[in-house]
Formats: sequence, C-alpha cells, structure tokens
Amino acid sequence: MKYHPINNQLFIKNRAKFVSQMKPKSIAVFNSNDIYTTGADSTLPFEQSSDLFYLSGADQEETILVLFPDAMDKKHREILFVRETNDHIAVWEGAKLNKEQATQTSGIETVYWLSDFDKVFFDLMTEAETIYFNTNEHYRQSVVMETREDRFIKMVKAKFPAHSWAKSFPIMQDIRGVKEPEEIALLQTACDITEKGFRRILGFVKPGVMEYEIEAEYMHEFLRNRSKGFAYTPIIGSGYNACVLHYIENNQACKDGDMLLMDVGAEYANYSSDMTRTIPVNGRFTDRQRAVYNAVHRVKDEATKMLVPGTIWADYHVEVGKLMTSELLGLGLIDKADVQNEDPKWPAYKKYFMHGTSHHIGLDTHDYGALKTPMKANMVFTVEPGIYIPKENMGIRLEDDVVIQAKGEPVNLMGNIPIDADEIEALMNA
Repeated sequence: MKYHPINNQLFIKNRAKFVSQMKPKSIAVFNSNDIYTTGADSTLPFEQSSDLFYLSGADQEETILVLFPDAMDKKHREILFVRETNDHIAVWEGAKLNKEQATQTSGIETVYWLSDFDKVFFDLMTEAETIYFNTNEHYRQSVVMETREDRFIKMVKAKFPAHSWAKSFPIMQDIRGVKEPEEIALLQTACDITEKGFRRILGFVKPGVMEYEIEAEYMHEFLRNRSKGFAYTPIIGSGYNACVLHYIENNQACKDGDMLLMDVGAEYANYSSDMTRTIPVNGRFTDRQRAVYNAVHRVKDEATKMLVPGTIWADYHVEVGKLMTSELLGLGLIDKADVQNEDPKWPAYKKYFMHGTSHHIGLDTHDYGALKTPMKANMVFTVEPGIYIPKENMGIRLEDDVVIQAKGEPVNLMGNIPIDADEIEALMNA
C-alpha cells in the first residue's frame, strides 16, 4: 500500500458499532474480494472489499473476518484469518501480513492462518444460532458475477441448514454512513490530492490538448501523492462530450471555445474523493458560458446549505429542483408554460439537469449510508448540480464533498479547490 498506516483504533470502533447491533448468539463473517483474471496469467489490480476494510483495515486478498460476540472462548469473539506467507510468496509477490502485523493493523488479537478456517468456523457454528451474510444491497449495485461472499453463502447454507440467517447490510449501511473523525481526515487527504491534480491541469489545458493527456496529468499528480490513482473511472469530456453523463472514452481533442467537464477524484487509503470542475478550454468564459456556469454554482451553494441534520434525502432533491427551475427560467432554457405543464414525475428542469444532486461518499464513491431516514451529523455527501445543453455543445457540472455538521452549514472538504469563474480564468492565464 502507498498510504500511511491507519491507527487501528478506527477499526476497533467500527467493529464495536457493528457488534452492538447483532442478535444474541449470532456470528458475522466478512470475506475479502477475489482477484479477477483478465486472461492467460494476468489479473486486475486487487481491490479490497470495502466492508472488510472498514471493519479490520486488512488490505490483502484471501482474508476473512469473523465476529462472534457471544463465543464461549473470549479469544474467538473476533478473529482475523489471513493467508500464510512464506519465502516463495515473499520473492514472487511480496510478503503478506504475518500474525503480529495483522494484529497491529486491525487491533484483533486472535489471528489464524486461512488454512485453519474450516475447523475453527465449524466449532464456532456449533455455538451460534444465527449467521449474518454480507450481501450487497446498495441501491445502485450491479453485481453480475459470483463473488467470494456468494460462494461462502452457498457453502454455509449447504453445511449448516438449521441455522437462522440475517443480513449484514442494514447494519453496515447504518454505521458506514456516519463517519468517524479518522475517516473524515482520510477523505480530506483524498480531496487534497485531487486539488493538486486540478491545479496542475489549469496550467496545462489549452486548445488542441487531448482529453486523455489531461487524464494522464491527473494520474501523475495522484500517484506522486500516495494515491493508487482515480477513485473511479474519470470523466474528461470537452464540448458535446460533457453532455454524456458517463462519458469515459476521454479520446477527443479539446477545441477552442469549448467547455471542458472533468469529473475526477483521487482515492487515498481506499477512501474516495469525488470532484467535478468545468473550465473553458481557452481559459476565457464567453458571456453565455459564464451565465450558465454561475447558475450551476449558485444552485450548488444553496443546495449545500440544505445538508443539515434532519434533512430527508428525497425532499432535499425536490427543493434542489426548485432552485434549478428558477435558474433555467433565468437562462431562457425553459419558460413558465413548461413549468405549468410539467409532469410531476419528470419536472421541466429534468430536461437540462437529469441526475441527482447528492450521494454518500466514503470507502465507495457511491458509499453506503441511510437515505430514507433523516440525515445525521458526520455524514459526507457530494453536491453536484449540472446543466447540460447539447444544442450548444455545453455541459457544466460542479461538485464538492461536504461533511454535515451538528450545527451550522456543512464543512466543504474541497473548499480550497478553485471554483469561482474569475479565479479559474486568473489561474489558467497566470
């Protein structure tokens, strides 16, 4: 890992929160992600299961976490199973965590080799009545392959059919949505790295530069600051490409007079940042571009103020829609008749702003977190309104990551990243 070690007190606190919501005589198991192959002997870079990392800090493959607060043997109330390392693995792959290092990373005293799992797990299941399965029920999930968790669940159902089953997801969604101070600090580091990337490209962008060259500049800055790279596939779209919400080809030339939309974010220690900035390719806004840009900026600022404890996510989006409707009327993109005759299920403003404004962010870019209950302090949300005008070859989106406070307005983790139109022009022409 490139990132600095994380104090294991974070993972100790996270496990305590999960255990506090478990049923009596229940056991919970969390598996690491698989390593995915691409063909021949090639594999994709390993990405840890965010749930396992959240609860243990273990950042390597073939790792299993077991939580059993009512285990008769106190040393079995939390166990981490890791792959046994040896000299061959150390030479060919790099040494894995030994037992002492696993304890230092996670704060878990009992560490076994993975080869001991079947025997230990069978013994624990004779004491347990319920097992928590860790399924992905995120509202945007799109799982299309069988995961390590899926295989584990099949095995348990076959070998232990008399046990009751429960879901880990409702607990994980509840506790992961409210961040600990250590997590907010890691998110801030990810945002700070993103800022460095953005400032780097402000002096680099000019007519004729390729979108992928801009992507490369971001990656250079991210890697040199201890990030693995992008937290998600970057969107770098100039001109009409900015109107394609998930444009990821990044293979066109940036043209004089066009706007350039960049939805990028660095990861740090597996935590995501998520920034969008839109800048004029030639360093100067036209009057029309500035008018649309400032409209988006105003909506973002007003929407941010609404992210306070007690806000309901669905109601919040309705209110943001009202703000956007007002701005679109001012820009002449819609008129009063459009609003009066709109379909309540697809309001008039949706023609130019068709996506949501905010989502949780954390270990996942679209992170776990409650959406149907009132917002709480220390939840972290993006704020990302946009206006997309295909006929004008212009799409403008602005996005920051903010932390809800117990009192007052949210804290913007990206408050130091340039966003004001005048500042953007000044930096691009310095």
